[in-house]
Amino acid sequence: MDEPEQAAGNKAPFSVADKIAKAILYEGYLLYPYHRNSTKNVQRWTLGGLYPDQYVKKMGAGSDASLMQVEFLILGTLESHLTSEFRFLQLSGEVAEERTVPAFQTRLSELLNPKSRSRLFSFQAGEKQIQGSICAWARQVAHGGFRITLQVQNESPLARREELLQTTLVSPHFLLGVEGGEFVSLLEPQSDFERLAEECKNIGMWPVLAGSREQRNILLCSPIILYDYPEIAPESPGDLFDGTEIDEILSLRILTLTDEEKREARASDPKVAELLDRVETLGPEALGKLHGRLRRLNSGLRSGDRVRLKPKRRADIFDIALKDKMATILGVEEDFEGRIYYTVTIDDDPGKDLGIEGKPGHRFFFMSDEVEAV
Repeated sequence: MDEPEQAAGNKAPFSVADKIAKAILYEGYLLYPYHRNSTKNVQRWTLGGLYPDQYVKKMGAGSDASLMQVEFLILGTLESHLTSEFRFLQLSGEVAEERTVPAFQTRLSELLNPKSRSRLFSFQAGEKQIQGSICAWARQVAHGGFRITLQVQNESPLARREELLQTTLVSPHFLLGVEGGEFVSLLEPQSDFERLAEECKNIGMWPVLAGSREQRNILLCSPIILYDYPEIAPESPGDLFDGTEIDEILSLRILTLTDEEKREARASDPKVAELLDRVETLGPEALGKLHGRLRRLNSGLRSGDRVRLKPKRRADIFDIALKDKMATILGVEEDFEGRIYYTVTIDDDPGKDLGIEGKPGHRFFFMSDEVEAV
């Protein structure tokens, strides 16, 4: 198999996306620093896992996956350079080791032959070895674009079920950089790339823009679907290994642990010891700053505004039937992840006035990028 050429002194600026990538890596890793006998720590609930191919084949259809694929679009030229870095956790007993398959850089022209770039990797932890492969190839598409495909497969030896997690790629994700071009958002693609974005096939990973909002040169491929340019709340002082929770609640819960529970937790993993030390030194002022904050965005639209519907996600048949329909906004809402969406009624809906207690009979919900002001 060919080895992608190593980038020489030209590392992509992945540091701008490191915080969110680290949150993905350790989400659910501990779930709270309980003692090792806690029921909640018996099974780790991390984001995604890539299991040995031999195990998946043995278990048959419907089992866990051994292969992940991410497809994305680049607006660039044959001379544009793509840099890729693959990261995951490898579990060894109770401790997880961060693993990184070193970054490689290649011109897009070198990816035009199917699977023309591939890399084998292996890591040892105790008596267990993880083995895998990464393949990359490109296809030229319309409007000066390229569709890039990356596949990663777990080729580790078959292990006993009780040892399976030790040969599993835990919380796998890619960080990608491009020079001489820009990534196309799959969530909000330019109009010329809407159809091409819909054709991208992602299996177990989802690519979103990351880093600076002024640039489109960093892509994070996550085992969960995020929005473009995801961020860690500035109030968070450090990793709590449960990024979807609230720092204040977790910190207060940690402070209720008994001395014996803390001793057991400290002995289980150096990361837990660091977390306990940090939380125990937080004063009242620092704890107060952890209180959750709702950041309301200015959507530019309000109740009563008329819009034209432009569904993008095709979640159900209504996304097709309501395309280009005129609608009126009933309300502007924001979810816990800061995403804006609208409650609307369709202007020519004969059943919109059939509700009760003054509420419309037919209401629909669309994200902020799925409505167009008129």
